[in-house]
Amino acid sequence: MTAPLQFGGLSLADALDIFVFSVRDGFVQVSAFVAVTVLVFSYIQYRTGGRIVSYLERNERMQPLAGALLGLTPGCGGAIIAMPLYIRGSVSFGTVIAALAATAGDSAFVILALAPEAAVYAYGLAFVAAVGFGYAIDAWGLGVGRVDRAVSRLGRPVTDGGFATANVASGGPSVPHYEMDDAHSHAESQSEETALARVATVFSHGVHVLWWAVAVAGLVAGVLYLARGAPDVPLAFDATFFGLFTVAGLVGTTASFYLHFVGRKFIGEGAAGRVRDDFASAYETFQHAAMETSMVTVWVIVAYLVYEYSVVLFGIDIAALAAAAGVLAPVGGALLGLIPGCAPQIVFAQLYAEGGLPFSALTANAISQDGDALFPLLAIDLKAAIVATIYTTIPALVVGVALHFVWPYSQFGFGVL
Repeated sequence: MTAPLQFGGLSLADALDIFVFSVRDGFVQVSAFVAVTVLVFSYIQYRTGGRIVSYLERNERMQPLAGALLGLTPGCGGAIIAMPLYIRGSVSFGTVIAALAATAGDSAFVILALAPEAAVYAYGLAFVAAVGFGYAIDAWGLGVGRVDRAVSRLGRPVTDGGFATANVASGGPSVPHYEMDDAHSHAESQSEETALARVATVFSHGVHVLWWAVAVAGLVAGVLYLARGAPDVPLAFDATFFGLFTVAGLVGTTASFYLHFVGRKFIGEGAAGRVRDDFASAYETFQHAAMETSMVTVWVIVAYLVYEYSVVLFGIDIAALAAAAGVLAPVGGALLGLIPGCAPQIVFAQLYAEGGLPFSALTANAISQDGDALFPLLAIDLKAAIVATIYTTIPALVVGVALHFVWPYSQFGFGVL
């Protein structure tokens, strides 16, 4: 009998299982929730004609507070919105820090469902720390100089996917040619649209509509998943909760990859981290939210795969690290937050709900973790992303260690139902 293929102790069958489960879980546990948040903000922009972003640009003192409020939204969608606002020069770097520090990520849904009292205290403390540290960053001038200097020098640039754009004041376009608002501009050649491009455009719009149908199904599956206490979900393709979870996850991720890598060439709105002042129609609003979420989905799946394969190949034991005795627990929680994405943070939240972690570690992780909100910044400005994730670890360590010594309630199992 032939022995199964092994890669560093990991069989091919196990590697395939990890891939399939990660692709499925990433969409249902993360993307479906992100889609709702991004859509809500985009729709508000559509209905108000972009007045929210204009208000933030005019009222700089409100920006870190607004960033923290966005980050406080369960999931990562609110904080994701703040990243492209910084890149285009609408908000300060302190606003980015406030949004990331307040972000509870998708682990918030686990804690809200299984330990709501702990969630109120932990995320309340994270919000206060985020606002204070965000204002401090701006007051002390500790932002990333490269982007901030570019913003002050160019006035009001629009930076899409890292590509430079000409200053509007000097007669240049406000949006690069490949980002023109015409939904068919990516499918047109300089002379005329080819038959293949027309078919691809129609097909891409169809995938976009399908994506939203699957996103709604994924959201239902995600809510049921949390209501059931985040159980293990086997692969299934029947008319059950497990089947809904599996089909929504696999189809949703497939559609997201198509929209991000192929569809954006034909229906537009594909650049990472782009923020619109206004939308011409409700359909365009939905399209923008789908494209932004698809970009996040790609990063989320990559993060899930890296995390899951690392756990198996290198024997990483988060539980052993997080449950370390004494002050190492909040330190471990804060350092774990340096890992982008929500997969390790969800595991961390589940451990807390099972009584395996002190409250100080949960709070430190809530402040330090950036969730999926860091991905748009990583895609556009790596330096700013690295500085930001290091910055959010500082208040996490301070608050976490302080709670370890002064928190008056039970350290383990506080607020767990």
